Order: sequence, then structure tokens, then C-alpha cells
Amino acid sequence: MKKGCPFGTHRVIEPKGVLPQPATKIDNSMEIYDNEILIDVKTLNVDSASFTQIKEEAQGDIEKIKEIMMSIVAARGKHQNPVTGSGGMLIGTVEKVGPALEGKTNLKVGDKLATLVSLSLTPLQIDEIKEIRKDIDQVDIKGKAILFESGIYAVMPTDIPENLALSVLDVAGAPAQTAKLVKPSDTVVIIGGGGKSGMLCLYEAKKRAGITGKVICLGHSEKSVARVKNMNLADEYFTADATNAVEVMEKVKEATNGEMADVVINCVNVPNTEMASILAAKDDGLIYFFSMATSFTKAALGAEGIGRDTTMIIGNGYTKGHGEIALQIMRESEILRKTYEELYA
Repeated sequence: MKKGCPFGTHRVIEPKGVLPQPATKIDNSMEIYDNEILIDVKTLNVDSASFTQIKEEAQGDIEKIKEIMMSIVAARGKHQNPVTGSGGMLIGTVEKVGPALEGKTNLKVGDKLATLVSLSLTPLQIDEIKEIRKDIDQVDIKGKAILFESGIYAVMPTDIPENLALSVLDVAGAPAQTAKLVKPSDTVVIIGGGGKSGMLCLYEAKKRAGITGKVICLGHSEKSVARVKNMNLADEYFTADATNAVEVMEKVKEATNGEMADVVINCVNVPNTEMASILAAKDDGLIYFFSMATSFTKAALGAEGIGRDTTMIIGNGYTKGHGEIALQIMRESEILRKTYEELYA
């Protein structure tokens, strides 16, 4: 059996010398190397920004969505949207574990798991697309995938249904990072607070900011904001177009008596929301861009252009314990779990 690199560089076809995520093409043959795990895939949870772009390109047509997804994997060996650059994650069953991983992993054949690394770096083979649930970005397939030695994962919990766990784990980095970044008494703005990751961030922000803090939800529609308000996930609520930076700034200014936010979390799945995030924050505030639609260039040059000294963090989908933190929210909040089951499972 061939020996592999822990980071999967042995799978890179082009360009040589890069890691699997930035590679434009990787080897998706399913004969495993000695340090890989072969997964029988059940469901893909496509990244929200990616799936939104695919749906728009396909004009909502299911067969066209299938065609686009199959062509991405055929061209790249992985599901990495060429427009957004993002992927998603998957759930499946362990089919084979490489011998070099003996003693290094607790996984065994038959275990159900969710990969917590992006589909944009995961060797993937799709034999058939069985069902597309386009309202929740989930796609059931017949296929296989490879998890590298360095790949992180979560064994599926027994007390939470699979589809619900997959939806939560897909955005686990957002609430976990919120838990790290928000301090007691902080004023926090969640842009996209009515969405899948946004609601989890609101829950964690309210918990961490405490009774002396203030959590503000910005949603894109009256319906999403009303849903969040009914769950009492924030202290202030308003709707706004997140691509309209001045509108967002004025509404945050009103909600904070001109003080603006200590922390801004951006969870939207559309481009051009960088400046709204920057203008919502204090000059010395912190902005966390979880959105995969974020442009580093627009954020960096935009902040420079208006003379803001904010700290900006590009969302890392991984932080220690992020899977367990996100799943714990489903155990703690009955109303949030019920909403997730209705919307995403």
C-alpha cells in the first residue's frame, strides 16, 4: 500500500507543490493510501454560498443543479465551487481505515461520521445524485470520499437525528468562534442572524455577553427576523440590506446610541457585505467574517479606505471543540432545536 502525506499532498494533480484545498485538480481514485480513511458517502451538505450560486446558475432546476455538481467533481476531483471556492461537508460510514492510522484514530469500519473539513479539499466520487433538498443545501448521493490523516471529523451523535446533526456541524465553526470572541458586556451585531449559522451565533453571543451586554440581530427579511424574535435570541432586531453599508451603519448607530458594536459576526451567503460589517463596528472593534462570500481584498482595502483600525478575522471553520459546542446548543435550547428540525432537517 502506498504511503501518503498527512495533509494529502500526494493527491494533488495540479498545480504541483500546493495542498489539496487550493489545488485545481486532485486525484479522486478510491484506492486508499496507508494513512487515509475511505468513506461511503450518504449526504453532502453544500456550503451555503456555493449552493446559492449553483441554484442561481441553474435557475432552480434540479436536473441542472445535478449536472453542475457532477461537472465540478469531474473537473476537480472534489466539490469545490469554481466561483465561490468553497465546498461544504459530508456524512457517511467508514468503509476502510489505512493501516498507518492504527493507534492514531478511534474510528473503525462501520462508524457513522461527519467530516469537519471542507469538500473543497476532500477527494470525492459521485456515482449518482439521489435527492436534492435545495431549501437546506443537502444532497443525498451514492459515492465515496477520502479523509486525510490530518482531517477532522465528528462521530455522529446518537441523541440527534443525522440530518439535523449535519446541518449543525456544517456551521459549527461560527458559534464556537463566537463563544471565543464575545466577552461579558460586549455589544454584538450578527449580520445574517436569521440564517442557519446566524441563529447559533446569536445564541452563543447572548450567553457570552450576559445581561450587561447587548446582542443585535440583522436579518434580510421580516420573516427571518420575526422567527428569531419569537425565540428571544437577541436584544434588538432589525431588517436591512447587508450590501447597503450606510443603511446598516445607521440602524446599528440607532440601536447602540451611536456607540456601535464591539464585535460583528458576518454570517451572510452573498457578496459585498464587507463594508456593512466594518461600519457596524467601533473603530477598535472586532469583525469575524464567517461568510464564504467574503472578499479579503474588499474587507482590507475597504477598512483602509475609511480609516478604520478594526481587527478583522477571516472565518476559520475549525476551532477546538467546535462540533461539540454546536451540538450542545441543540441539547440546551429546545426552541432552537425545534426550529432547526423544521427548517434544516
